[in-house]
Amino acid sequence: MTLDRSAGLAESARALAAGEVTSRALVEQALTRIEATQGTLNAFRVVRAEAALAEADAADEQLANGGLHQPLLGVPVAVKDDMDVAGEPTAFGCRGEFPPVAEDGEAVLRLRAAGAVIVGKTNTCEFGQWPFTEGPAFGATRNPWSTEHTPGGSSGGSAAAVAAGLVPAALGSDGAGSVRIPAAWTHLIGIKPQRGRISTWPRGESFQGITVNGTLARTVADAALLLDAASGNHAGDPHQPPAVHACEAVGRDPGRLRIALSLKPPFTAVPARLRPEVRTRVVELADRIAALGHTVEEADPPYGQIGLAFVPRATVGIAERVRETPFPELLDRRTRDTARLGRLLEGAPLRAARRAEAVLHRRIGTLFTSYDVVLAPTTADPPPRIGALLGLSGVATDRAMIAACPYAWPWNVLGWPGVNVPAGFVDGGLPVGAQLLGPAGSEPLLIQLAAQLEAELRWHEVWPAEQLVSGSPAA
Repeated sequence: MTLDRSAGLAESARALAAGEVTSRALVEQALTRIEATQGTLNAFRVVRAEAALAEADAADEQLANGGLHQPLLGVPVAVKDDMDVAGEPTAFGCRGEFPPVAEDGEAVLRLRAAGAVIVGKTNTCEFGQWPFTEGPAFGATRNPWSTEHTPGGSSGGSAAAVAAGLVPAALGSDGAGSVRIPAAWTHLIGIKPQRGRISTWPRGESFQGITVNGTLARTVADAALLLDAASGNHAGDPHQPPAVHACEAVGRDPGRLRIALSLKPPFTAVPARLRPEVRTRVVELADRIAALGHTVEEADPPYGQIGLAFVPRATVGIAERVRETPFPELLDRRTRDTARLGRLLEGAPLRAARRAEAVLHRRIGTLFTSYDVVLAPTTADPPPRIGALLGLSGVATDRAMIAACPYAWPWNVLGWPGVNVPAGFVDGGLPVGAQLLGPAGSEPLLIQLAAQLEAELRWHEVWPAEQLVSGSPAA
């Protein structure tokens, strides 16, 4: 027996535990779907076919023997190609033949401890810098809802794989919206947790602390289940927040909440404007939240000049990665230019940016004396067409990025959690999303509200057409 593509993480785990399906069958099914869609979606950089099947057989043996309780025992999942999987390269979107790494990263170790089978590593743009998943190292990853469009980035491979039903859930990483943006553009739940919730070890901090690992799934329950499985810390992690139990929050009544609807983009160096049709979808979602009994008022976080705290950390992070790469000459010109800026900002500007975080916590935190949750657009635009940003200059890329995606990155500076939820479709069927944002440690509350909305709107029951993920790539 196999399961159809609508079977999520929790349903797959339940069917395995009940003996209704084997791990080998589920992994074979995932591998077949991946192979059938690499020519269209191109979601994976590394497919671990032989290793995954061996791990599935081991899981089936454990299941047959009534082994230790592991919440994801035998379930196939994927991880983004910035995470170390022992025996596989970690190219992180770059060109060149990278050597296999010797050890799993902490997040992958946690997934293995939960019993998950890692079927592969998903595509991401070079060092995760852009909201598209394209490049000369692997080609273009395409959106299951329209293969003429990007699934977003930088966790676009993970998003495409989950949205198309290749795997029930996947890990991504989020440094400026890189989980939430592709989740919005592929009609998924995307959880960016509190900094340190899912370890980034062997890096204590990734990109000077602005990048965290997060989860992508079709339902809130599945995203929460993967979050719980992957959460935890290495002894060397500098950020170790108090534990939360995401799964327990699903289905729990959040009570009557005060919601700040924030439609104004944070200040950026170039103008950003919310597309009217995206605004309409987000306002409609706000109306549905109000209909559930919550109070919704327009109010914007006091962001101020928060970008001054973001740019040094982001560019210094790129400079650090460029120093480590074995093939710097193969890097995108935009990457090399950003690294040069990062090297200029490594001293006093970086220290000032890091010190500013505490000030920003206090100032922006004042909003949460009046409101429980912020509701904001995840992006200002629907997903761009494939190739629209790939060949631009550095300045033009920055302008296009800021115009399309001005809303997500401040929460990376703060290190606080956010959850993308589907907000509907625009332009004839392109998905867009909205963010639920909270202060430190607020994942349970955000998950409660997201699950309440999901029970009302049933967004997980809507799928992209099968032919979009199995035919020839669109022109």
